[in-house]
Amino acid sequence: MKKNIEIPALARVEGEGALYIRLEDGKINDIELNIYEPPRFFEGFLQGRFLQEVPDITARICGICPVAYQMSSVQALEKALHVQITPEIRALRRMLYDAEYIESHALHIYMLQAPDLLGHDSVLSLADVAPEVVKKALRLKKIGNQLLRAIGGRSVHPVNTCVGGFYRWPRIAAIKSLREDLIWGLEAAKETVRWATTLEFPELEIMDYEFVALTHDEEYAILEGEVLSSQEIKIPVEQFENRYLERHVKHSNALHSHTIDGTPYITGPLSRLNLNYDKLGQEASEILAEIDIKLPIRNPYKALIARAIELVEVYAEAIRLVDAYHPHGPSKMEFALREGEGMAASEAPRGLLYHRYIVNSNGSINHAYIVPPTAQNLARIEADLWKIAPQVINMPQDEASLACEHLVRSYDPCISCATHFLKLNIEAS
Repeated sequence: MKKNIEIPALARVEGEGALYIRLEDGKINDIELNIYEPPRFFEGFLQGRFLQEVPDITARICGICPVAYQMSSVQALEKALHVQITPEIRALRRMLYDAEYIESHALHIYMLQAPDLLGHDSVLSLADVAPEVVKKALRLKKIGNQLLRAIGGRSVHPVNTCVGGFYRWPRIAAIKSLREDLIWGLEAAKETVRWATTLEFPELEIMDYEFVALTHDEEYAILEGEVLSSQEIKIPVEQFENRYLERHVKHSNALHSHTIDGTPYITGPLSRLNLNYDKLGQEASEILAEIDIKLPIRNPYKALIARAIELVEVYAEAIRLVDAYHPHGPSKMEFALREGEGMAASEAPRGLLYHRYIVNSNGSINHAYIVPPTAQNLARIEADLWKIAPQVINMPQDEASLACEHLVRSYDPCISCATHFLKLNIEAS
């Protein structure tokens, strides 16, 4: 193929972006994952806001994973204010996060990536030939939305989360009423894993991946933990900015992340599973053993399998937490306002999400810094595109474009999340 590959609008991703592969004398000259969606400057307009506004504001960064932004923000602010929550509050936060994983993973597995693997333009054409698959996907996702609503007050941008805990305990009956649906969902998630292993994934093994994810001694890390790298480096979250850096690139309204030595890294389900598979609960461990897949998985397309295994994990954990849900004590811890700085990270469905805040004595935000997972993955996605480019440039234009889009979609990028923190510098010549 002698033409450049130009995809002016990526399909089936959350947000707006483009991809350009430029050729010169038949050879690849440049690859750009162009994030042209306008930056939204969330860090800027958080400044001066009262700290209890932060969870509701940051939730608006993403309509698919608002809980992730709420959890990273409240935990960072609680560290700044020296707030200690109760085990009951923490358990409810974990249940809320499970709900988000359910709806997000079901969406991506069946509606965003599966059409690529099954040769369909969209989930609509897939529904024409496999309606039962799509019905299962919709029910899997709906259960997550219902649990989000029961805990957070609504299924999109929940409003019950606050610094110190929750504004109120969810009604016990509303939580318990979802148990039967969750049991169905757990079995459907196991079927999803088995189905995922039957799909034909493009062959691509990336041997130079550096996997980065949170890790926790006692559980599969989602809500909190230390930062672990496959390079056998483990650091507290407070040292995240010392090792993982951002830089501006000319072609993107989103910053690109790399390690301190300039290496792109990958965060998300592949990293979590590869680094923490031994912390999975019983149900997910059993299904992982059943499919007998070799770890670490180094094929980015097979992140779908990792997501499916995590879907089993969060369904199983949600059932356990629903069964144990009998709230008592305060839903929100009292605290005194004070000056402070706090850092925290949680695992959004797409990967590690880091927040840092500086708070003044009046409880207002002096400084906010947020590093979303998609922004961390952008440099790695471009590096992966360089790996497949020699093969795709010999394909017909449409096939080459689709192959590149499929690789980008396998990361489940949330481009809107990745564009909010661009720093604007105007230089006069």
